Amino acid sequence: MERVFKIALCQIKVENDKEKNIEKGIKYIKEAAKNGAKLICLGEMFNCPYRKETFKEYAEEEKNSKTLKIISKVAKENKVYVIAGSIPEKENDKYYNTSFVFDKEGNVIAKHRKIHLYDVDIKGKVFVKESDIFSYGQDITVFDTEYCKIGLSICYDIRFPEVFRIMEQKGAKLIVVPAAFNIVTGPMHWDLLVKARAVDNQVYIAAVSPARNYDEKYVIYGHSKVSDPLGNIVDSLDEKEGILYSEINLDYISKVREELPLLKHRRSDLYEVKIK
Repeated sequence: MERVFKIALCQIKVENDKEKNIEKGIKYIKEAAKNGAKLICLGEMFNCPYRKETFKEYAEEEKNSKTLKIISKVAKENKVYVIAGSIPEKENDKYYNTSFVFDKEGNVIAKHRKIHLYDVDIKGKVFVKESDIFSYGQDITVFDTEYCKIGLSICYDIRFPEVFRIMEQKGAKLIVVPAAFNIVTGPMHWDLLVKARAVDNQVYIAAVSPARNYDEKYVIYGHSKVSDPLGNIVDSLDEKEGILYSEINLDYISKVREELPLLKHRRSDLYEVKIK
């Protein structure tokens, strides 16, 4: 097992053109693979503007998805794992915000449907109600690779520490978060949440966003970043397009957990909430 491996977070400016968005995603994946990345990640809604009106228009069924077929092909050709950010997925009469994971042979080995839907009203600044379109995911997602177990969540899920604790308990050493925080909530909490979830669970957190597009009403924050298990931001981007490379060091995780053994000190016998 490789104890150090390189990941790449592809921060793409998403436009109202599915073909163009997919084409750019493929270009970035190929470039990242050429530069030695073993796991390559795209942002939330990488093929679709983050807009209520476009979610159903851009939605694809897994079995007939043009987006997923293309990602599968590029993963196989370049022998890399790809976390395909998220796309609007249609299943029967329901829609989900879904992230698909491809192995080096182009097979789907995991998929995560966003568990917590972003229904928020910050007066005069941001109003979003994802539950008007999407249904709730039901599963906490951890998948195997030859490097380590990897957890996967989407955007708003990062605000719920219970999910990340369960992923750590299932063996995740790296947790990837495709997300689309906006220019209101991004400055407030993006950096803090990435660091907090890393420190809570003594894991690497890789949080990947689309780039900022001021032509959209919902303006995405950007700032993809990676935190180490001590909460240090080891690599980050600004709001513009780019690829962020970072190394995941499994021996460093072991060192942190040995020196600061908080996971061993948990008092799970006291943590069950009993409401009278």
